[in-house]
Amino acid sequence: MRLLLLEDDPILGDGLAEFLRSEGHSVEWCQRLCEATPLVNEPWDALVVDWQLPDGSGLDWVSGLRRRGLHTPVLVITARDLLSDRIKGLDTGADDYLVKPFAPEELSARIRAATRRAAGMGSQVYRTDDVEVDLTRRLVTQHGIRVDLTAREWSLLEALTLRAGRTVSKADLEAIMLGFESELSSNAIEVHLYNIRRKLGKNIVETVRGLGYRVRS
Repeated sequence: MRLLLLEDDPILGDGLAEFLRSEGHSVEWCQRLCEATPLVNEPWDALVVDWQLPDGSGLDWVSGLRRRGLHTPVLVITARDLLSDRIKGLDTGADDYLVKPFAPEELSARIRAATRRAAGMGSQVYRTDDVEVDLTRRLVTQHGIRVDLTAREWSLLEALTLRAGRTVSKADLEAIMLGFESELSSNAIEVHLYNIRRKLGKNIVETVRGLGYRVRS
């Protein structure tokens, strides 16, 4: 997944970013609202936002994004643990609310749950024809047999699976891939998708001519 992390504490922010990257996610870490705001229109699978930041309220920032029509899952992280705070956070636009200190494994699990809900998936396993994609275990099987994908191939298949039924443009897929590669060749997306289709069958990812790619809902 491609995640935007907004946390001003340098130790916590660095630790969370490194942990999420170790799980195979692409993470952009910002410490100020002014750093994150120019990035919000890019394709993200989830935003992780600290409530109180040096240049303003992360919760007010999320509220503004919701009013502008942002539907990306948002998890608010904060030391504020009163029931009234949790209610305010959720009512203001957060999809989940996590009180510090917390285990990074719990944050990761909550991100997975929030993105599944946003995608309308009741299960962490996506099934189509003879292929199963387990988003939690990062496992792909065909006819019950494991199929090994590279990290780049997995990131593309995961991005499309989380947006099942929606057409994803090549530009958005390139933005997701830039978290893993400093430079992309002009045909990098096509090469990775070719390899996915070679391993899982040509129908796993549909090409929507002139618009992008999708997997069936």
